[in-house]
Amino acid sequence: MFYDPRNGHGLPYDPFKAIVAPRPIGWISTLDAQGRPNLAPYSFFNAVLSRPHMVMFTTETMKHSAANAIETGEFVFNLCPRTLFDAMNISSGLLPEGESEFEAAGLEMAPSQNVKAPRVVGTPAALECRVTQTFPFLDLNGKELLGSMVIGQVVGVYIDDAFMRDGRFDTAAAQPVARCGYRDYTAVTEMFQALRPSDGGAYVAGQRDR
Repeated sequence: MFYDPRNGHGLPYDPFKAIVAPRPIGWISTLDAQGRPNLAPYSFFNAVLSRPHMVMFTTETMKHSAANAIETGEFVFNLCPRTLFDAMNISSGLLPEGESEFEAAGLEMAPSQNVKAPRVVGTPAALECRVTQTFPFLDLNGKELLGSMVIGQVVGVYIDDAFMRDGRFDTAAAQPVARCGYRDYTAVTEMFQALRPSDGGAYVAGQRDR
């Protein structure tokens, strides 16, 4: 099949998010201007640059986390492991402004080192970020949309030592949860490796690039 999104897909459910999948979950913690914590998952999240490290998340409405990040200039990305999925899901609920998703989900907070926003206790890894850019989206006609993107530069990296193996972060052991389409999720439980053509030599099973 083929369809132009402007004309609709004619299906019971929109396949867009199922096609662009899996997507890392940006479990974003912030503080508001009054110092009250907020925590929410964003399914449109990813790393966007490595020199320096930068990540982004987008919101289709101005939710508390995005508003807090824009106002305070800080946020923390918390990697969500499979073991904390239920708590992450609870934190997606629409709570009144000022009420803590940490408390609602039964999560503890730990202080960050370089930003004021806390991280989630139990996360295998967290990225402390300072906002560098925020901007709204425009469609093909230049019309401003409701969605906004928040880009942050990583200024601190927390890693639980239990997930370090031979100097590497063990992603499979952390089992990060990712969003797929509809109400579907997945978790990373296994990995495979391959060399790029520019690496030279043949692929050796179990060999890892540096």
